[in-house]
Amino acid sequence: MASTLLLALVFVIDLIAFALAVAAEQRRSTIFLGAKCKLFYLKDGLTDSAATVGNNGKESYCVYDEDIATGLGVGSFLFLLLSQILIMVTSRCLCCGKAMRPSGSRAWAVVLFITCWLFFFIAEVCLLAGSVRNAYHTKYKNLLNDPPSCATLRKGVFAAGAAFAFLTAVVSELYYVSYSKANDATINYGKDTGVRMGNL
Repeated sequence: MASTLLLALVFVIDLIAFALAVAAEQRRSTIFLGAKCKLFYLKDGLTDSAATVGNNGKESYCVYDEDIATGLGVGSFLFLLLSQILIMVTSRCLCCGKAMRPSGSRAWAVVLFITCWLFFFIAEVCLLAGSVRNAYHTKYKNLLNDPPSCATLRKGVFAAGAAFAFLTAVVSELYYVSYSKANDATINYGKDTGVRMGNL
């Protein structure tokens, strides 16, 4: 029988992963092209509000805000990984435990197992790639009349990670329930009603 405690724990962990991915999408580095002669000072790679092009009167350079989205993306990545590990260890990754009896639940468990890993892989790739790309800051400087191209993360990468994290959460729980049903199924053999040789 499926463990209600495990399902609740996995749901909470997946919910945290989803929320962190959504927050990362909202807090990702954005770029505003500075058109005036506003002066920016770089202090350990951190500045006031957002990624922008600043200048000091002679050359222009990229200015970034604090890198919050990267931490949120990595946190979402780790929470989703923890959730997947819990489900797979409990179900023995479908293939390491005792053989399941043929049933509709077993067929659904196999389909959901494959789907779960597919969604999980896509979500993790989006979250990891988004975190790495968001952490990249353009370092070079250009002449004042030729502003640099400041590298920023495209919109929607963390959102895609959040969407697939949600799908992973739903499918992994359905997989665990199907696995538990298939694992608990019993085969009922009918009584032997044939004529025995000893009775002849």
